[in-house]
Amino acid sequence: MTPAALNVIRDEHAALSAVLRSMRMLLAEHRRRASAPDFGLLRAMLLYVDEFPEKLHHTKESELLFPLLRARSPEAAEALDRLDAEHGRGEAAIRALEHDLLAWEVLGESRRAAFEQALDRYVDFYMAHMSLEETQVLPLAQRVLSAADWASIDGAFLANRDPLTGHAPTDEFRPLFTRIVNTVPAPIGLGPALA
Repeated sequence: MTPAALNVIRDEHAALSAVLRSMRMLLAEHRRRASAPDFGLLRAMLLYVDEFPEKLHHTKESELLFPLLRARSPEAAEALDRLDAEHGRGEAAIRALEHDLLAWEVLGESRRAAFEQALDRYVDFYMAHMSLEETQVLPLAQRVLSAADWASIDGAFLANRDPLTGHAPTDEFRPLFTRIVNTVPAPIGLGPALA
């Protein structure tokens, strides 16, 4: 039986991947049309990345899952060192993206390329990060962690309740998720298709 935390982690990875890829697709479409994007929507999507994957997901991996895995499997040390270091750089990376987006919005078209390139680097980095977790770390964790280990990890991850993984948003985050889901243009989201 697969531990609940592994399903939550994979679902959260899928949600994050969808948001990041949607941002890329939106930017590509606006570049093709030589139009400006909805900057508020892009800010909302970056806020999602900051509030859920960066603050909830990574914290629980680095503080709960990874220490137990280190204790049970010395062979995981190199991958876990890399992942923990990447988690540590996550907040600064989001702030840099937010700055680049604001610079484009306020200073104009001359800043578009800098944001698009920074987003591409971030998406590539994050996809590689999640791939390492899913192909090496999670399978190893499933093999070496005990039922008691998983019981504590499962409870923590089940509390995450990321709305993009099918949970109802809390009152605090309902406006954020409503905006993202209803504004991102179809077929990516429920908003009107780009004409």
